[in-house]
Amino acid sequence: MHPPRGSSAVGRYRAAFLAVALLVSACERPATAPPVVATPGERLSFAGTWTATGTRQTLLLEPGHRAAIFKLSGSLLLTGDQRPSLGFKSEVIGFSDTLNGLQARSVWTDAQGERVFSELRGEEVDPGKLVEGRFLGGTGRYAGVSGEYTFTWRYLVDNEDGEVSGRVVGLQGWARLGAPGAVAPAAGGQP
Repeated sequence: MHPPRGSSAVGRYRAAFLAVALLVSACERPATAPPVVATPGERLSFAGTWTATGTRQTLLLEPGHRAAIFKLSGSLLLTGDQRPSLGFKSEVIGFSDTLNGLQARSVWTDAQGERVFSELRGEEVDPGKLVEGRFLGGTGRYAGVSGEYTFTWRYLVDNEDGEVSGRVVGLQGWARLGAPGAVAPAAGGQP
C-alpha cells in the first residue's frame, strides 16, 4: 500500500525544516573561549592588533629636527589563551621629538568600562621604530596591573593637515593582574 498522496512531501518538508533548524542552532552562537580567570601575580602573555586615528601637530625646528604632539584613539584586540581581555577602546596622547624620542600615555578601556593605564617610550613614532609600553595600573580587575608590551607603528594616513591613521605591527607583551580589591592611585599619585 502506498502512503496517501502528499504525505511524502510533508515528510520531506519536515525533514528539511529539521535539518535547517539544527544547522541554524549550531551556527547561531559562535564558540567563545571562557574568560581568563587569572590568579593574582600570574603572568599573562598576549599578542594583538591595534589600529588608531587622530591628529598630530608638528613643529619644524632646525634642519632634521622636529617635535610633535599627537592624540590617537582606536581599537585594540588581544589574542592568546592568556590575554587579560579580548578587546579595548584605546586612547593615546603624547609628545615626539626627533632628538629625544617619544613619550606618551595610554588608556585601554574594556567592555565593562574598566581601564588599564600605561606609558609609552621609544626613539620616535616613525615607521619601524620600536615602541615600548609599561603598565602603570588600572581600575576594577586591572587595579595593580603590571607588565610590559612592545610594537612598531605603521602609518596608513599621514597628511599635512595633521590627520594620522595607522596600526601597530608585532604587538606582544605580558601582564600580571594585581590582588583583588587593589586600589588604583588617585590623581597626583596619592592612594
